[in-house]
Amino acid sequence: MLKVENLTLHYGGSQILNGISMEALQGQVTCLVGTNGVGKTSLLKAISGTHPRSGGMLELDGEQVGRVPPQAMARRGVGYVPQGRMIFPLLTVKENLETGFAVLPKSEHRIPDEIYELFPVLKDMTNRRGGDLSGGQQQQLAIGRAMIMRPKLLLLDEPTEGIQPNIIQQIGRVIDYLRSKGDMAIILVEQYFDFAYGLADRFYVLKRGAVSMQGTKSELSEADLRAAVSV
Repeated sequence: MLKVENLTLHYGGSQILNGISMEALQGQVTCLVGTNGVGKTSLLKAISGTHPRSGGMLELDGEQVGRVPPQAMARRGVGYVPQGRMIFPLLTVKENLETGFAVLPKSEHRIPDEIYELFPVLKDMTNRRGGDLSGGQQQQLAIGRAMIMRPKLLLLDEPTEGIQPNIIQQIGRVIDYLRSKGDMAIILVEQYFDFAYGLADRFYVLKRGAVSMQGTKSELSEADLRAAVSV
């Protein structure tokens, strides 16, 4: 679904990503791990178009993609749940979900029952403002909004950050369900190692803006992965 080769990214004069090459396959969870500040969020921003990459090739569903803005990437099937969730606090839950309609044809402007089945709290709170929801509820709303767009590639940046344990478990079940459907690739950035290890099919370990280790879960030892994220 996604292929990246030699991707670089700068913030001003500082180079943050140094020749990243990676793949994310349909029906799999690809996990990006590493200590704070190694470029995981920057890589998701580059893939989503939120921050323009400086160089390198990005191929989505067999087609090369230029340096296009995030709305163009969303139309190509990239759903992005950023760190901090970024829901609209003054819009209702329903209105927040409906912002996902922007990339869909008018005939598909409806909220699928599946969203409410996966996240029942969103149905219960459909007329509540997004800013009135708890952090865990906002995270569910952000994932639901991304799912409205019917993504081929779903990018999740720290979905467990600041979330209570029961909602972490629910989000894990949703990610597992989306993988099992087999029609999307999922890239997960996650500091909570046990959560990431339980879900991931493939790992890329980032260090100083470059890939220092990669492989499937069966190819990499749990001890080496834990060491890579705890140093």
